[in-house]
Amino acid sequence: MSDTVKKPIKITETILRDAHQSLIATRMPTDFMLPILEKMDKVGYHSVECWGGATFDASLRFLKEDPWERLRKLRAGFKNTKLQMLFRGQNILGF
Repeated sequence: MSDTVKKPIKITETILRDAHQSLIATRMPTDFMLPILEKMDKVGYHSVECWGGATFDASLRFLKEDPWERLRKLRAGFKNTKLQMLFRGQNILGF
């Protein structure tokens, strides 16, 4: 028998970044996301990827929202879940 330590599977939910970006071109206002945050926080995800990709740019250009305020509101809603960011150099340096 092996002495291998079993590690739990950790799940990252990507709907607030990837699905949002892919399905509706990152045009969902922050206020549309807020009602579901408490329920998502209770699921037990390891993290929620809600930042990065085109979210910063779209907040400024198309939604006329402060992307930092969006992040603050998401952080307030996810009391038990880590927030994760998709990070690519071209997005950080290109704008």
